[in-house]
Amino acid sequence: MRKKKAVLLSLLFMFMGGLTMFARSLEAAMEWSVLKTIDLKSAPLDVAPSLDGQWIFILTPGELHTYSVQEGKVTDQIAVDKNFDRIAAVPRTNVISISSSAKKTVQIVMLQPVYKIDVMNAPFKGPKDAAVTLVVFDDYQ
Repeated sequence: MRKKKAVLLSLLFMFMGGLTMFARSLEAAMEWSVLKTIDLKSAPLDVAPSLDGQWIFILTPGELHTYSVQEGKVTDQIAVDKNFDRIAAVPRTNVISISSSAKKTVQIVMLQPVYKIDVMNAPFKGPKDAAVTLVVFDDYQ
């Protein structure tokens, strides 16, 4: 009985050793390719994705760039204090933190997309050149 256990243990160790050697022979290098290069006017200081993966925020000296993953382009530049040098995603959609090591400050920033809606040929009430337009999406079918 002891011989059987010894043989089984020996086979087990040989099998495990073979798996280890087999796994080593399967190691491979990582392949990669550039999906997009974003050209900026100034050097990027830091980059952070939004929690939902819709946006990539790029911090440059004095500006925060919003890159839309869906559109594949920078959609906006927002002026910020030139002392901000770091950016980080916050566990909440469209909220980031920007920080300044020089000023020893952190700001929590909420970013809301603004959508432009063409209402030129839509029926309206009031003056055509009103500063604010209230649009009602309604369907009476």
